Amino acid sequence: MKFEIIAETRKDQGTSASRRLRHAGRVPGVLYGEGGVAVAFHTDHKELFMGMRHEAFHSSVLTLKLDGKDEPVLLRDVQIHPVRVQIMHVDMQRVDPTHKIHVKVPLHFANADIAPGVKLQHGIVSHAYTEIEAVCLPGDLPEFIEVDLSALEMGQSIHASQIKLPQGVELVCLQRGEDPAVVSIPGGKKEEPEAAAA
Repeated sequence: MKFEIIAETRKDQGTSASRRLRHAGRVPGVLYGEGGVAVAFHTDHKELFMGMRHEAFHSSVLTLKLDGKDEPVLLRDVQIHPVRVQIMHVDMQRVDPTHKIHVKVPLHFANADIAPGVKLQHGIVSHAYTEIEAVCLPGDLPEFIEVDLSALEMGQSIHASQIKLPQGVELVCLQRGEDPAVVSIPGGKKEEPEAAAA
């Protein structure tokens, strides 16, 4: 899924200027990174809000059309009003197609309903992580990473090293020598056949 954000350079800055933009249905933001100068901009609140409702919006390379010029960017920070459903500010980072990026990617857990630990042993799936930090080239960035639970039994877990990754994607935790469990079905060990028969 591709997302485009239409924005204009913001000349007036400061608290008062940002407040006026918000009253006009605009969201102030900043674009930075990849050797370029930081640029203040503003964009339409409704379009940004609708985009942010998609999970993929937060883990995709977006196109920021700033004053008519396309910039590939990542959404790096969002400030939300604590009471109203209003985006107060966004930070965007430029990306270079030839440089690897670090980004948190959502985990999608598939086949939980047919996992032996759920279907046969009546366990409950416990998610330790719902997203994981990955490193890859912008063109290889997946919308999500799927974790297959079809063989998971009670008392077992799936670690980061066991996840089948899309081509070109690496996990930051494994680069650091860590291998956390991302999902499990807590519970005791399976009964031995002799004990079950008794």
